[in-house]
Amino acid sequence: MADDTQRIEQEIAQAREELAATLDQLAVRANPQRIADDVKGRAVAFLQTPPVKYTLMGLAGLSVVIVVRKNLKR
Repeated sequence: MADDTQRIEQEIAQAREELAATLDQLAVRANPQRIADDVKGRAVAFLQTPPVKYTLMGLAGLSVVIVVRKNLKR
């Protein structure tokens, strides 16, 4: 009987430790600053890919040409 009680107490202590570790992991994952940093990193990585990067550069160049042409017509 005493062995059962001791075993149950050990299982409860182990369950508490596992729960505490899980809660710590959730706290880290749910940190708003970490989430924002992850999203920012993914966005920057996406924008650095050659197709996106060169498309944006082309659009910027086209915009400059359009603005310059409009200003020359005035």
